[in-house]
Amino acid sequence: MPLGAYPFSKLYGWVEDRFGVNWQLMLADPGAERRPMLMPQFLFTGPAAQARQAIDLYTGLLPDSGTGMLVPQPADPDAVMFAEFRLAGQWFSAMDGGTAHDFTFTPGLSLEVNCAGQEEIDALWEVLSAVPEAEQCGWSVDRFGVSWQIVPDNMGELMQKPGAYQRMLDMKKIIIAEL
Repeated sequence: MPLGAYPFSKLYGWVEDRFGVNWQLMLADPGAERRPMLMPQFLFTGPAAQARQAIDLYTGLLPDSGTGMLVPQPADPDAVMFAEFRLAGQWFSAMDGGTAHDFTFTPGLSLEVNCAGQEEIDALWEVLSAVPEAEQCGWSVDRFGVSWQIVPDNMGELMQKPGAYQRMLDMKKIIIAEL
């Protein structure tokens, strides 16, 4: 997207650096609630609008989460041109690709959720794990293709137990009592 004015920012542009990394540069509204200097961006690809569904799912799962600005696509109000949302206090942005793309999410980017105990792991796993063949060592993939690591908040301590690492390698969802 060329540098210019868009419905969500007076000055916005999308560039690719010499390493092939994409950056979205955006002039923030100084009157709005402050945002971090860097915000990870979800680009949902495919024929159906998915960003709004994903944002609603994710913000409903984690504490200190919510939606900020949400600008729908003019031609399709179910599709998102640009949105900001917060998960567990961390800001993200998202959009629907709007056209055919030859890429989607990969495990090269994952979100790690540190859970207070097995009950929280089980609850998140129930909602976020949608691709059983992708499950391994606490990793799962949701119905949108986003990879998640759902782990106990004391994972480092648990891995100090004799044989815990090897037992974890045989797990899909982490079972704390078995580590």
